Amino acid sequence: MSSLTEKDRPIVQLLLSTGTCPRCVLRFCCVGSQLLYRHPHQDLMKDLQEFLKNSQEKEDTVCLDAADPPCKRIRLEHSREEGADDLNLNGAVPQLPSAGRGNTAMESSAGKVCNVCLGILQEFCEADFVKKVCQKVNSADYQFTSFVFSVSLPPQLSVRERAAWLGVKQQIRNLGLPLAKDDIVQLKEAYKWIIHPQLSEELGVPADGKSLFEVSVVFAHPETDEECHFLATACPDCFKPAKNKQSVFTRMAVIKALERIKEEDFLKHFPCPPSSPKNLCDALEIQCNNGAVFVAGRYNKYSRNLPQTPWIIDGERKLESSVEELISEHLMAEFKADSFNFSSSGREDVDVRTLGNGRPFAMELVNPHRIHFTAEEMKRLQQAINDSSDKIQVRDLQLVTRSAIGRMKEGEEEKTKTYSALIWTDKEIQREDIAFLDDIKELKLDQKTPLRVLHRRPLAVRCRLIHTMKSEYIDEHHFRLHLKTQAGTYIKEFVHGDFGRTKPNIGSLLNRTADILELDVESVDVDWPPTLAD
Repeated sequence: MSSLTEKDRPIVQLLLSTGTCPRCVLRFCCVGSQLLYRHPHQDLMKDLQEFLKNSQEKEDTVCLDAADPPCKRIRLEHSREEGADDLNLNGAVPQLPSAGRGNTAMESSAGKVCNVCLGILQEFCEADFVKKVCQKVNSADYQFTSFVFSVSLPPQLSVRERAAWLGVKQQIRNLGLPLAKDDIVQLKEAYKWIIHPQLSEELGVPADGKSLFEVSVVFAHPETDEECHFLATACPDCFKPAKNKQSVFTRMAVIKALERIKEEDFLKHFPCPPSSPKNLCDALEIQCNNGAVFVAGRYNKYSRNLPQTPWIIDGERKLESSVEELISEHLMAEFKADSFNFSSSGREDVDVRTLGNGRPFAMELVNPHRIHFTAEEMKRLQQAINDSSDKIQVRDLQLVTRSAIGRMKEGEEEKTKTYSALIWTDKEIQREDIAFLDDIKELKLDQKTPLRVLHRRPLAVRCRLIHTMKSEYIDEHHFRLHLKTQAGTYIKEFVHGDFGRTKPNIGSLLNRTADILELDVESVDVDWPPTLAD
């Protein structure tokens, strides 16, 4: 095994003799060759055995040929007998392994669950497990062109890796060789080196760290709490109950405790190297998840009895549907998504229509199983939504990126909106009574949070602008007012004054009581999403 050198021999011998699998041995020898980890488990064990055998033959030759001075191994054994610092957990002096005990090492590791990885780099690298993962992926019926693989490991693996490292460190200290823990190949990294090519071949797509399709495996072990319990005694502040967590021994909590606990305290409570486990890891969950897909468009609302989002008060639904539901019903079905998040450029009241080019909206479809749609398919989907209800219509329906949605919200309060309001007055009016409204430009309002929304919005005074107004006389008590305003202006309150909470208002400008009978949004001046050809 060309990746190993003579300095690795004591590490290989020690770990194999204590029940460590060949791949974990390579990790602790800092072997970075990905191809090597992909060799079959039995072949790696034979290679390590051959390595130990060759090392022994070389050493025997050196010892026979060199009568003076005595061989290095003997001098090291003498020095250890004199050093009190080399006592291990049980108070015994660790013996520098002889390569002649290679058969014993082979027997210790063969057929056993690894004392470091708990079987992750053994059984769970085999073809049968890979096929099990791929069967789960294929049965979930996702569309994907690449995948990213993630793995969640039992928390005590960090404890066992620390114990193995301390055992190795203690052993090589006798040889005067350095070993930095950062040099050890991480378990997750080694596992992905082995599993990625197999998954790729079986699924027929490449592994890609930037892929939106994630295949994840969650491993668990029945002895986690038992093996981590000593850390809770040594570092109680690291382990606190958390919502949705069955155990306080989470991966991050264990890592935090391992950073705090002193080496001598660790050695008192956990064997170094670690003992063989009673059980293999369990593959608790095999999960698939597709990154969110974003759909945008514009909607028109023609009903005065339809809220934008579900209208539910104290658990009771007030109206049977909403703009959000009429659109999402079709998108959820076609994209086969788990859930969605709806957003828009502002919102209208239940009794307000949205006309003109409509209001921009976006919908995040969470964990969609289908993600590829042609322009023609999106056009058919848009038509299906429009055919399903006479209360709404959508246009410019298209796939967009997450970052593009930000354009809908950019400078929202600086955008303008145009409205048409049907207004009633208590006193009779003539055309000349309202004509002056047409001449008012950039009218500044102070709007205290309206009473009707005070239950869901903070109390504040908001400064807003009415850019222009144009009046249209109807009769002695009615006229229509066309307004161009700053986005975020409360139009109803500008008309009736909201008991003086909006100043000035139409009532105060006309010096009479005014109220609003109908309101329509005629345009939302947001240049997004892009207009599509019919």
